[in-house]
Amino acid sequence: MKLALNSRPSFASLFHRRQGLRKPVRAQQLDAFDRKILAILQRDNNTSQRTIGERVNLSAPAVQRRIKRMTEDGVIQANVAVVDPTAVGQSVTIFAEVEVISETAEQIEAAKRAFASAPEVQQCYYVTGEADFILVIVVPAMTDYEALTRRLFFGNNNVRRFRTFVAMDRVKVGLSVTTES
Repeated sequence: MKLALNSRPSFASLFHRRQGLRKPVRAQQLDAFDRKILAILQRDNNTSQRTIGERVNLSAPAVQRRIKRMTEDGVIQANVAVVDPTAVGQSVTIFAEVEVISETAEQIEAAKRAFASAPEVQQCYYVTGEADFILVIVVPAMTDYEALTRRLFFGNNNVRRFRTFVAMDRVKVGLSVTTES
């Protein structure tokens, strides 16, 4: 199985989102051609626009315009290489539930920034339920995770507790989104 190590949105989409410039994307704005294009790109982002056009019955320039629009609108957030973490020495995948003490907007935003800035944190979700955050973390060894916990959790006065789950096997890993309406 392969895993996207750097699936963060592009600088442009982060800039627009932080500045409030990004239009909210609604599913109904995507037509059948857009959805077919997205399905192809999620399988292989190196597929040429000519090939995509042949598969969806559009010209290459029409495909290019649609991809450009979907990128500008934030539908396509990043173009990344999917890397097997074990191939680059990142063989331990950990899921961490994090509960914070204070849920003021300022404290939550500070936690989001801290978690998002840690390179070991592959994904971060602000969630409902007992935990406030769920983190997906990839590290070379448990000693690296221990160092991360000292930095992110023990060193943060707003973290009440955290729970760790270590993955024993990768059964399914991916970031593909079903594009069918």
